Amino acid sequence: MFGILISIAAGAAMSVQGVMNTRLGESVGTAEANAFVQATAAVLAAAALLFHRDGSFAALADTSPVYMLGGVLGLIITLTVMLGMRALSPAVAVSVILVSQLLTAAAIDALGLLGTEKVPLSWGKALGAALMIAGVIIFKR
Repeated sequence: MFGILISIAAGAAMSVQGVMNTRLGESVGTAEANAFVQATAAVLAAAALLFHRDGSFAALADTSPVYMLGGVLGLIITLTVMLGMRALSPAVAVSVILVSQLLTAAAIDALGLLGTEKVPLSWGKALGAALMIAGVIIFKR
């Protein structure tokens, strides 16, 4: 149940953040808003280390460099969400983003990428993804 609740909170936060970042970008510029958002996140993440630590930066030496690209993806995510919401609308952009996330996650599961356990793609999952895509098309119209 915890996983479901925290995932609901993440989805809601992502939608609200996307709109906030888009409005900030309209005010100060997209690149400037992106830099401000990333810098704020970095400062707050560093501050959070003062209160909670459950690992060690020394372990980075034993970690695959591929796994260290999350910050790069964070930059890409923030920028593309802002641009998508500006070009479409928050609801349509988030709908497309959710379908993209689902399809990408299904591919990661099915192929066992990035150290995940392989989870076969069933007909039910494929049908669910197709229904989501159809839903986005209907929602957009």
